Amino acid sequence: MTSAAPSKIPFVDLHPQHEPLQGEFEQAFQGLLSRGDFVMGKAVEDFETAFATASGASYGVGVACGTDALALGLQACGLGPNTSVLLPTNTFVATLIGVLRTGATPILVDCDPETGLIDLDAAADTVREDTHALIAVHLYGQMVSPKALLAFSAAHDLMIFEDAAQAHLAQREGFRAGSVGIAAAFSFYPSKNLGALGDGGMVLTAQPEVSDRMRCLRNYGAPRKYFHTELGTNSRLDTIQASLLNIKLPHLEGWNRDRNRLAQHYDALLAEQLPQVRPLVNHSGDGHVYHLYVALLPQQIERKQLQADLEDRGVQSGVHYPLPCHLQPAFRDLGYSLGDFPHAERHSQSMISLPMYPGLGKQQVEKVVEALVDAIQEQASSGLDSRETGSLSNGLQLKAQL
Repeated sequence: MTSAAPSKIPFVDLHPQHEPLQGEFEQAFQGLLSRGDFVMGKAVEDFETAFATASGASYGVGVACGTDALALGLQACGLGPNTSVLLPTNTFVATLIGVLRTGATPILVDCDPETGLIDLDAAADTVREDTHALIAVHLYGQMVSPKALLAFSAAHDLMIFEDAAQAHLAQREGFRAGSVGIAAAFSFYPSKNLGALGDGGMVLTAQPEVSDRMRCLRNYGAPRKYFHTELGTNSRLDTIQASLLNIKLPHLEGWNRDRNRLAQHYDALLAEQLPQVRPLVNHSGDGHVYHLYVALLPQQIERKQLQADLEDRGVQSGVHYPLPCHLQPAFRDLGYSLGDFPHAERHSQSMISLPMYPGLGKQQVEKVVEALVDAIQEQASSGLDSRETGSLSNGLQLKAQL
């Protein structure tokens, strides 16, 4: 008699969020069909106002995606040719692409080894005369310290622009993500803490001039119809997506609390059963919204094999991100090389992201950790736990991707 296959624990499952809201989604869609305001309808303005208010910002401008929020937001803040921008190499490439789309020069910076967030001390060493801004990427759901950012801004006379694509309603030191710098970019990609049923993004700001310019840039550079003051683009948040996001927004704080509680459960289980697997440090307490739950594996672990072993045990996992921006082939002309940012490079080879989403149960978290313990023990017993072998392998993996 064969044993039953283990129940699957997906890396992300949106059904627990969406199923209770399905009736409201259908009603919103029917209303849209009746009104016919498919582009820049009233729901867009309603959601812009609601999300800005919830985030502690004065203005919200919806756009087509998070990458446009970055590129157009930076442009609206005055970034462009003959300026340089500081940003972490440990981020999704959209952050870097956003800078390059403005014509500004990106200056990459290493990350803090405990949190994965930008190392502001390292950033201070790279400021140039033409540096106008620093992009604070609130990575995995944890904000970069607002107090440290404001002090950095004052010391170096730089704008702070927030990449909050993974930090919807995150909090730290009395600030919410999107309320610290001159402006902030958000993504509503479906798997985000607040996700659309397609693409979407938004720029938040307290500056009316930034808001006004954003509204022009997203709509062909036109402050009013058929009057174009600069070269803009077509990047507008769809009315249907805004309608659905408005339905989900009141639930977001509860969903974020669920993520934080699940992360605490992961932390406790790993500390007890696998102390060699180190979660990234949380300096934000309950304000960390855990878009992703990321931990660092021991150097000797073969991550690719570990992920396959977890999959065999019914657990999906991810890696965010396997190759830092400075080592991506598309950005070779920036002049960076292997070894330039050692903390980010080590993270890229040792981090693993475990299942995290509202609706994930504590028992499922326990099964994930149980599968992780079993997989690591199996790898150790197979003789793959040699420190020399692991270290060499991890280094070769990174070089092989180049």
